[in-house]
Amino acid sequence: MTKINRRSANITEGVARAPNRSMYYALGYQEGDFKKPMIGVANGHSTITPCNSGLQRSADAAVIGLKEAGANPQIFGTPTISDGMAMGTEGMKYSPVSREVIADCVETCVGGQWMDGVMVIGGCDKNMPGGMMGMLRANVPSIYIYGGTILPGRYKGQDLNIVSVFEAVGQFTAGKMSEEDFCQIERHAIPGSGSCGGMYTANTMSSAFEALGLSLPYASTMANVEGEIVSMVEQAAKVLVEAVKADLKPRDIVTKKAIENAVAVIMATGGSTNAVLHFLAIAHAAGVEWTIDDFERIRQRTPVLCDLKPSGQYLAVDLHRAGGIPAVMKELLKAGLLHGDCITITGKTVAENWLACRSCRASRR
Repeated sequence: MTKINRRSANITEGVARAPNRSMYYALGYQEGDFKKPMIGVANGHSTITPCNSGLQRSADAAVIGLKEAGANPQIFGTPTISDGMAMGTEGMKYSPVSREVIADCVETCVGGQWMDGVMVIGGCDKNMPGGMMGMLRANVPSIYIYGGTILPGRYKGQDLNIVSVFEAVGQFTAGKMSEEDFCQIERHAIPGSGSCGGMYTANTMSSAFEALGLSLPYASTMANVEGEIVSMVEQAAKVLVEAVKADLKPRDIVTKKAIENAVAVIMATGGSTNAVLHFLAIAHAAGVEWTIDDFERIRQRTPVLCDLKPSGQYLAVDLHRAGGIPAVMKELLKAGLLHGDCITITGKTVAENWLACRSCRASRR
């Protein structure tokens, strides 16, 4: 039988590691736990921003799912900077750097503690590429858990999102909006936890990660406050433990063809231009040759399929209700614009995942 605690055995097995084990016993471990894989849970929860304020529920679900799958979960934290709050101030200078700090946190804990695998849970913009870069640097079996998008706010019968507030600033400053409407839009635009609702950076990157093969199908467009996220995280935990058993690592998955798939989905959904900056760094972390010209190469052949904000009228939750990223990938696969043979964290190919999604949805009807 293949050893599934291949890495963590370095600090838990043998007479010389008795002091190490004594520290695990202090955490509640039992003797039998040392034969189980140690799985990191990089938890981006914070009360800094609504993008991350709802992540603890996902971390709790990850712990439950990992234990049920026969693994030892080990939670550690990653920081976040809210672009929505920091922009327009000197604080925004910390935001791009935070991507590297997040990547360092993941790589440091996974490497220092000899973890056998890692789940990264994030919400705000730099959590996404930072977490992915850390996964690729550490290169142990990994899966990305997106904390979920936000539901729209409502005022005077209209859906609102964060851009509604920016637009209101301009209208109010120009004398085209009453102070009452301005204040009410400010108060109602963001009704709770979750990442900004359009195809802005967080939702763009989560969608790309699903296409890349390091998130589960349908996982990138769920709303943070809705219940399906909990069952998705528990399922992801089981998938990750199977990947640990198979020794399926991020750099096995993130090939040039997989990045082409991710970028095709970015183009088809009208995603954020910040994805260019981030995927150059992700490709570098994966050891994949990728240049800015490759984005243009993919753009020229990929149609825009989605009418999503900020360029369109709908939000990520609307896309989810219409079939999510699997529906987009279906159209791209049919047109020959995706590599269906790319392997994913499920152990199945992109095309096999889509067939499984179709069967699953049909069984629900």
